[in-house]
Amino acid sequence: MENQRLLIWGLFGLLAWITYQTWVQDYAPKPVAIPTQPQEQAEFVSPDDGGELPELSAPADGGQDDLLPLGPDEEPAKERVAATIRVVTDVLDIEISTEGGTLQSATLLGYPVAKDDPNTLVQLLSTEPANLGLIRTGLRTTSEGNRPDYRKPFTPAATSYELGNDDELVVSMSRQSDDGATIEKRYRFTRGSYAIAVEHEVTNNGEALWRGAPYAQIVRVSREPERSMFDVDSYSFAGPIIYTGEKAEKLQRDDLLEDGPYDFKSQTGWVGAIQHHFLSAVVPTRGVDKSFRVSVKGDRTTASISGLAESVASGSSKIFASTVFVGPKLQSQLEEIDKTLALTVDYGWLTIISNPLFLLLSFIYDYVHNWGVAIILVTFLIKLVFYKLTESSGRSMAKMRNLQPRMKALQERYKDDKPALSAQMMDLYKREKVNPAAGCLPILIQMPFFLAFYWVLLESVEMRQAPFALWITDLSSKDPYFILPLIMGAAMLVQQKLNPAPADPVQAKVMQIMPIMFTVFFAFFPSGLVLYWVTNTLLSIAQQWKINKVVEREAREKKH
Repeated sequence: MENQRLLIWGLFGLLAWITYQTWVQDYAPKPVAIPTQPQEQAEFVSPDDGGELPELSAPADGGQDDLLPLGPDEEPAKERVAATIRVVTDVLDIEISTEGGTLQSATLLGYPVAKDDPNTLVQLLSTEPANLGLIRTGLRTTSEGNRPDYRKPFTPAATSYELGNDDELVVSMSRQSDDGATIEKRYRFTRGSYAIAVEHEVTNNGEALWRGAPYAQIVRVSREPERSMFDVDSYSFAGPIIYTGEKAEKLQRDDLLEDGPYDFKSQTGWVGAIQHHFLSAVVPTRGVDKSFRVSVKGDRTTASISGLAESVASGSSKIFASTVFVGPKLQSQLEEIDKTLALTVDYGWLTIISNPLFLLLSFIYDYVHNWGVAIILVTFLIKLVFYKLTESSGRSMAKMRNLQPRMKALQERYKDDKPALSAQMMDLYKREKVNPAAGCLPILIQMPFFLAFYWVLLESVEMRQAPFALWITDLSSKDPYFILPLIMGAAMLVQQKLNPAPADPVQAKVMQIMPIMFTVFFAFFPSGLVLYWVTNTLLSIAQQWKINKVVEREAREKKH
């Protein structure tokens, strides 16, 4: 029957799409890996690191003659060990190098790497080669040769800070520039927040005009990803992301290697580095022209921002400000910094469904405090919204189930005359007011929501390692005992019994093995996704069972 063929092809299409997404999510085929370069000495702060800063931009009133382009690569200081400043808040454990005031270590206190190892925490910034991550912010001045100042030593007010019971913590350090100006660098931390305000206050104590511009760099390790079909997380994006003022874009390592640095200018742009659920980003002050560059060299990606050159008169001072984010991609916090920063949570082409779905899940979670229960309740609401639509489809399926004896009789009568059989079958459908294609409607409705749930579970850090009940301790990873996929397979078998069996023996056998295929595929999917499918299947069983009973009663009443 034509509707059964459509249903089978729809199911196979879904499986093929899921397989494709799992293997190549949003990645093109990868080139041969480039050998990694030898690592530098301890601090890993060579001024280039594979991505030089763009040239300083000129201000609107000109005056760029004294602004030199960034010079050749500077050799790293030999055997130089900078002191560090330790900062502990309620959510972050930070290390800041006194050399340039570089953020060189950031540990997220509430986020273990693995659910079963709560003492090993996610570290976004580090000087270790395997997890290299640095965030540099500073100034470039004509008096100091237009060089970035992350080689310049700062004198800190203290070497250890702790937020304690306070709501805000300010870490301060200062240095003298070659032209006599005092530069004070301040990091401002806030309770519960992963956003860090960065300020550079220039006080010109000299007689000459001070001229310079702010810059920022994110340096991250960059390697070819290793994929495993048994680990959903291994298919998540890890690399640089930019916002050009018009769109957010993930930059692939192989594209940067092949095409060279990615450059753009913007007044509202920012740069970041994604590590699946986590983000390091620099958001400069809006409304001022800035140059951006992202490049790859060896095993490092460098994202750079360079601002306009500005002047500070003798006896005056000026503050250059920006915001650094180091933490999980909590959408509420990202939107507080900049609405566009929430674009780092990428729900793919189904954002139009995934984003409202996440908002609805979050709303319900605020009341039930369990993401698994929220998934079940949202699934129920989706089923309720489409109830009438799927009810008409269910009635057609129930009528076809009742017509099966008559259909088999026609098949026996016209087994050697296919055109006549088709004509008789269509006439039967017309007389009984049955739509043979109606059986495809439920799967077509389910598919977008299934895929939307997939993206929400994959991308939303709010659901990372979230428990449900009993053995399901992490909705974002597979069921450790495969119990939920087995329940799903059993539920699909029951659902099949309530629907008419295909008349074609080959199609019937394919439909029989479909629950087994789904069980195998779903065994390695996030348990939250399987929970959605199980809930939806159980609700569909209840709905179809009720419809079958109603249609059978109507058929009996019609006979009498």
